Amino acid sequence: MMQKQHRLPTGPRAKWQPLSRSLWLILSRKRLLAWSSLLVLLTILFTWIGYQFAIDFLDELGGQFMTAPPDSGTIIGWITTQAYSAGSWMYHLVSKILAFYLAFLLAYSLTTPGYAFLSHSAEKLHAGEDFDPDAKFCFTGVCIDILEGLKIAFLGILVTIVALFVNFIPGIGQVTVFILYTYYSALMFVDYPASRRRWGLRRKIAWLYRHRIPCFRIGVLPAVISMIPIINIFAIALLFPVLTVHATLNFSAIELANKRYNNGHTGDPHGT
Repeated sequence: MMQKQHRLPTGPRAKWQPLSRSLWLILSRKRLLAWSSLLVLLTILFTWIGYQFAIDFLDELGGQFMTAPPDSGTIIGWITTQAYSAGSWMYHLVSKILAFYLAFLLAYSLTTPGYAFLSHSAEKLHAGEDFDPDAKFCFTGVCIDILEGLKIAFLGILVTIVALFVNFIPGIGQVTVFILYTYYSALMFVDYPASRRRWGLRRKIAWLYRHRIPCFRIGVLPAVISMIPIINIFAIALLFPVLTVHATLNFSAIELANKRYNNGHTGDPHGT
């Protein structure tokens, strides 16, 4: 006679919150819509200011290394001139893209407290009575939010450097870069609800690893947008409030599911 086997619990399953719900939540709430519009304007403003400073700095830096073009009177000179022109064009193109990226990271860091407040409002509407109060609001807390934003921005620079080298690997490199940017994008948005709980960077990354599939779904759209040259900064700035609410609702849904699951299975690993 076969021994009856216990059925192990599969773990909590959170209901996926689609992007359309996040957009509807913002459009249906005047307060969220007004706050989101203000954040979009601030993000574009800080990005534009940061871009001006970054491009001036990079142009000045490049001017110290870019010498006068060689004499094109000979065949060797003509070839050298063409190579110089191509290198100069590539330098200016890459420097502008880099300036846009650095400027956006600056804007991201400076607007972190504002997006954290947007995240708070959205989660409170979603969770209702199950909403867990944030850490106490204070000046120190705002500084911590900005510091966490700077950490994410610095990590973004490291990811970009790694992606630059990995991208040279045919086929596998491009897929790896896309996955890197997808999970980094997810981390940027999960940062808001997680930082409100005063989570450190290590705990945020551990949460991403534990919930890899929903985090991939959160990060895939911004990752795709970020790879579109030039317009990526403005597109991300316009979509940032919706993406913030989208990540917050799914983060909240997962955390609420975990809480209910743990409360229902405390002290009983088989759920009996």
